[in-house]
Amino acid sequence: MNRYVIPLAVFVVLVVFLGIGLGLNPREVPSPLIDKPAPAFSLAQLHTPAQSFALKDMSGKVWLLNVWASWCVSCREEHPILVELSKSNAVPIVGLNYKDQRDDALQWLDKFGNPYNLSVSDTNGRVGIDFGVYGVPETFVIDKAGVIRYKQIGPVTPQALEQTIMPLVRKLQAS
Repeated sequence: MNRYVIPLAVFVVLVVFLGIGLGLNPREVPSPLIDKPAPAFSLAQLHTPAQSFALKDMSGKVWLLNVWASWCVSCREEHPILVELSKSNAVPIVGLNYKDQRDDALQWLDKFGNPYNLSVSDTNGRVGIDFGVYGVPETFVIDKAGVIRYKQIGPVTPQALEQTIMPLVRKLQAS
């Protein structure tokens, strides 16, 4: 009888951990960069590669950094939402074009609309890695001091925009 107790106890513990893991939302992976300064970068602008854009250029502004790519299926899902958001001028949106070809990215924006105040080209993915990007799309809310306050993993949805992102943006803009 005792020889069954230990294997049964181990099995029960494993089932409990599995149950906890299955109940977690994969879009809510905690980022170690939340409440820390955004990684400094300077990249060529997508539309005008002779000009660069750096994190410091947004100093004093609350803004969104949206990581996207023309090859990303989920980016197309969120894109109309970002286009509508950009029409409101509620918050500047900077695009980080991730591991993409410039011509493909420009064609994609021409075809689907350009919600970005500007986009930068992260061809080798180095800046994305510095931001801890798991995959595209991802969106960061960055405050006036350049501190990351929120990370949306996966497409921005109307629900995430209305319930989480824009209330946070408004709060940060008011402070």
